[in-house]
Amino acid sequence: MFMSKLLTDPSQKQATTAQEMRTALENFVPRFESAIGNYDGSTHSAQELDELLGEYSTFITHEPFAQEFSAFSTQPGSEELIIRLREISARGVAVMEKYRALHLLAGQSRPAEYFLNIESCIAEEFGAMAPKADSKVLLIGSGAFPMTLLSTAQLTGASTYGIDIDDEAIALGRQVVQLLGEGLEIGLSERRINELDDIGQVTHVVISSTVAAKYELLEQLHALTRKDVVVAMRFGDNLKSLFNYPSQPVDSRLWRLERTVCQPDQVFDIALYVKPDDQGQGF
Repeated sequence: MFMSKLLTDPSQKQATTAQEMRTALENFVPRFESAIGNYDGSTHSAQELDELLGEYSTFITHEPFAQEFSAFSTQPGSEELIIRLREISARGVAVMEKYRALHLLAGQSRPAEYFLNIESCIAEEFGAMAPKADSKVLLIGSGAFPMTLLSTAQLTGASTYGIDIDDEAIALGRQVVQLLGEGLEIGLSERRINELDDIGQVTHVVISSTVAAKYELLEQLHALTRKDVVVAMRFGDNLKSLFNYPSQPVDSRLWRLERTVCQPDQVFDIALYVKPDDQGQGF
């Protein structure tokens, strides 16, 4: 395939065409369908999906493809394919997290390995408004392997809580937290944000990049949260929109975009939102 050749040969400078881009993207769809469909609650098919997600991640972070993607995205039928890939790759991520959890719980990887390379990713997302020991952090779309919650609690001592609409993911996530998060204040549930008793005490919110209704949730959060809450929205525009739900305009009466963190080598970027009257203090 032309895509494999380009990605494995850094010296290859020939630009792809919009049609080649379409062909490459169309080829990902049945591969994701097959890899996701093979999930049976065990880890037997984990390698197939792991390799596919790695290839797809390399694809969407390969900056030379951006121009060809822009040309492709204006063609008839392109939006339907982009949406399809966004949805199916998000499902792939959810399944891959289940595989990671199952591997860990089966003793096929050492718990310590998951903390070896922990860096201040939360500090990078929130900047000067990063969580502290007395903060309360909510992750929307926590998945089956809630490393954001674990690393935040480990690094800062903050109270963390994750919600997800996938019952199996929550069940696996709780087992992962029990194994990796001893002594840390971490909770998980299937509840919606308006069902959380202490939502008004949350100081920081992280919305996962694969959450489809993230901007609807952001609007709901305004009335439910304190005035100095900080929201880190993980998103992907342009080429990265193949793997993430993209950014959208917000009601300026409700939220202000404080800053955007671009991560060229990561599959998502970060938009940091505060309420208009927030001075970024109080934590």
